[in-house]
Amino acid sequence: MNIEQIKQRIQKFSDDRNWESFHNPKNLVMALNGEVGELNEIFQWLNFEECMNLPDDVLEHTKEEVADIAIYLIRICMKLDINLEKAILNKMTKNEKKYPVETSRGGSKKYSKSRENK
Repeated sequence: MNIEQIKQRIQKFSDDRNWESFHNPKNLVMALNGEVGELNEIFQWLNFEECMNLPDDVLEHTKEEVADIAIYLIRICMKLDINLEKAILNKMTKNEKKYPVETSRGGSKKYSKSRENK
């Protein structure tokens, strides 16, 4: 399934339930935030080892929350006529300039901090 087919399925799901009036960008962003919170709860008190070795049931729950997040994100893009693929590619190009390999490799500092240390 490609992104266009996913968008069609999301739209049909909304249309079939007559939810269009609820799906404005503000409401969708708020719903997205709720789903991110649910994903956060899964990892909140886990140590690194636990995060990297989730039990099957927790991993399944994680997949569901990630899917919910993706659905809302795609829905926001649909409402605002944002081409998600282009937006990602454009942002990656900016990030490559902002975080050049020479100054960023192996570091975790924000780009403005890594430039100060040059």
